[in-house]
Amino acid sequence: MHTSTKNVIDLFAGVGGLSLGAARAGFRVAAAVELDSRAAEWHGRNFPNSIHLLEDVASLTGERLLCLSGVKSGELDGLIGGPPCQGFSDIGLKSGSDPRNELLVHFFRLVSETRPAFFLAENVPGVLKERNAETLKRALTNVPPIYRLLPPITVKASDYGAPTIRKRVFFIGFDPNRVGNLAEADFLPTGISDVRVEHALEALPAIRSDWQTPEQSWRSVGELSESFYSTSLSAAIPFGVGDEFAIRELTNRRRVSGFFGTIHTQETIRRLRSLQPGRSDPISKCYRLDRHGYCPTLRAGTGPERGSYQAIRPVHPGSPRVIAPREAARLQGFPDWFQFHPTKWHAFRQIGNSVSPIVAEYLLKKIFKASS
Repeated sequence: MHTSTKNVIDLFAGVGGLSLGAARAGFRVAAAVELDSRAAEWHGRNFPNSIHLLEDVASLTGERLLCLSGVKSGELDGLIGGPPCQGFSDIGLKSGSDPRNELLVHFFRLVSETRPAFFLAENVPGVLKERNAETLKRALTNVPPIYRLLPPITVKASDYGAPTIRKRVFFIGFDPNRVGNLAEADFLPTGISDVRVEHALEALPAIRSDWQTPEQSWRSVGELSESFYSTSLSAAIPFGVGDEFAIRELTNRRRVSGFFGTIHTQETIRRLRSLQPGRSDPISKCYRLDRHGYCPTLRAGTGPERGSYQAIRPVHPGSPRVIAPREAARLQGFPDWFQFHPTKWHAFRQIGNSVSPIVAEYLLKKIFKASS
């Protein structure tokens, strides 16, 4: 297997959901830009051949970005990324003055300064609300006239074969002199199997509350039934991607990380045991997954700079406990070899902040084929 010659740079890369989609679509992730050192470290575990830039996108110039990424001017195939969405979200403060909103403007500024063959930016549906219209207009004004900008594409992950209803908006544009003609309809889901919670959590171990250390979190998993989801999960690992130890453990021993237990009080266990699928616990607000349904959007919680609040985690459909990081990763569409921070808090932040790689691969594969 050979590495691709088509380079993309991932801005606001996080742990790498969008990067994984790009790599599986056929692109080479030349570089990833991420200001959170923990996310950058674990992106590095999963993409050891990429250049990792611990940089603030707001202060990066296109010239510096290309230079640090080892990409020559005029040779960047794609600029991709998911600028922070908290200020645009319909959940929380809905603050049009959130300084992080300006990072969307900087993404498109860097489109103008790096001139990639295409660009793809991801955000929450709230970015299209009237309250955010001025920021979005300023952002898109940066797009040079050489690009064909498609209408914003609203995507529900469950329509693309992921077991979560997570909704996101994608802004896609391309230079028609370097990429074949693309239309909004090309990115709509076709011929995709329906994937539910039970498919994602199949063949996983019964997690014990005393599995608290990283070493204890490595557990054996069974084989998945043949399906669209299992094929996606076990697809060929792109050249130069993946942590060697994690891949070896999965391949040779069927051992996977991230099965951390959570210690609940007996009273909490009693309430969660009687909690019906699709309902929320009145005290903890935890939502019980329905094994025949979809997972709701997984939340990320906040980083240390914003109070270190853990997000509410869903309750397992068959056990009186909240889900473990590896279960969340399955529900988001990550393969079992993909690695996350070895603490529950940071792992859930990394998973909750990620684009589903199943969605990312579908969209980016359309662009890869048009640029081949």
